Amino acid sequence: MRYLTAGESHGPKITGIVEGVPAGLELSEDDIALHLARRQKGYGRGGRMAFEKDRAEISSGVRFGKTTGAPIAMQMPNRAYEKDDAGWPKVMNKEGDGADVDPITVPRPGHADLIGIQKYRYNDIRPSIERSSARETAIRVACCFPARKLLKHFGIEIGGHVIRIGSSGYEKPWEDVRNLVDPMLKDGAETVFKAADESPVRCLDEELTQKMRDEIIVRRKEGSSLGGHYEVVVTGLPAGLGSFVHWDRKLEGQLAQVIMGTQAMKGVEIGLGFEAGRRHGQEVHDEITYEDGNYRRGSNRLGGLEGGVTTGMPLIIRGVMKPIPTMLTPIKTVDIETKEEKDTRYERSDVCALPRAVVVIENVIAPVLANAFLDKFGGDSIEEIEERYQAR
Repeated sequence: MRYLTAGESHGPKITGIVEGVPAGLELSEDDIALHLARRQKGYGRGGRMAFEKDRAEISSGVRFGKTTGAPIAMQMPNRAYEKDDAGWPKVMNKEGDGADVDPITVPRPGHADLIGIQKYRYNDIRPSIERSSARETAIRVACCFPARKLLKHFGIEIGGHVIRIGSSGYEKPWEDVRNLVDPMLKDGAETVFKAADESPVRCLDEELTQKMRDEIIVRRKEGSSLGGHYEVVVTGLPAGLGSFVHWDRKLEGQLAQVIMGTQAMKGVEIGLGFEAGRRHGQEVHDEITYEDGNYRRGSNRLGGLEGGVTTGMPLIIRGVMKPIPTMLTPIKTVDIETKEEKDTRYERSDVCALPRAVVVIENVIAPVLANAFLDKFGGDSIEEIEERYQAR
């Protein structure tokens, strides 16, 4: 299962094509809309969310509410482009020579503005801005949803929540979160995201929710931005998905790639992750027991993966998102045309996009897990996969 996306942040539409989805999976635009709506919520978002109402329109690969096995094509019209309140049809026109369009020449530190010019030799930063924008994650959520739906069909659930925004977070980020989250997992990981969605910052702790909101307010007044840490858990994964026989088949590596390939992500860990380097072996490795004909682990500090393969325990992934580089209070940069020092310009943006980004991460990991599942139990249709899965 794989997908490609195309389109620009302020272009007329963004497009996605998903290949490899088995036939017979129930799929509708309303299904996808649920997670697109979740992606648009979260305290700290910018004004653009007021008129971005994302909906993926399926144009192929689905018949009578079920996938056909053919590639699934989706398009997501850009309502902001249609409003034309910033001249986007002109500056993003696919025709003409752009002679009447004033180029943007002041790159933002931390964004792809300058490196896009250095790599592709643009004379205008706009192409870098448009394609590298986090706006692309909207169609990515849509493209990844069929994989998430496939996993859910077989009892595998995904849920995420925020554990830190700026300086506000859990005092003991492993123990405190485990005590809070692990009891919820007996009902599946979706209980986590449903509970987190009740918080404006997607934090499961009410007191921390308020602290995170307060910090966002402070940084908004300062004209700055915030990042933070998040956790995504997956339940229902059978043991034995993935492989240790080649480096590129290890699930840790595949999961890290899709997470780090998401805008503004700067780190990822599985289970204890970096904390494991500060503890000795007895405090890191999960003891093995044998009960009722099954191998079990007395803890889950390695986060459900050993040697690149699922253990049957919940998968625990954590990551860090940097602060957004677009800020009201400027920082120093250089005009690429004059080479003179300049202050960064402001574009409408979020103060903190982490609550929204959690939804993106929930979805981008789904194709990795679905492909590992299909490697072991795969077939060309849901019916065939069910037969193989039940016979395991």
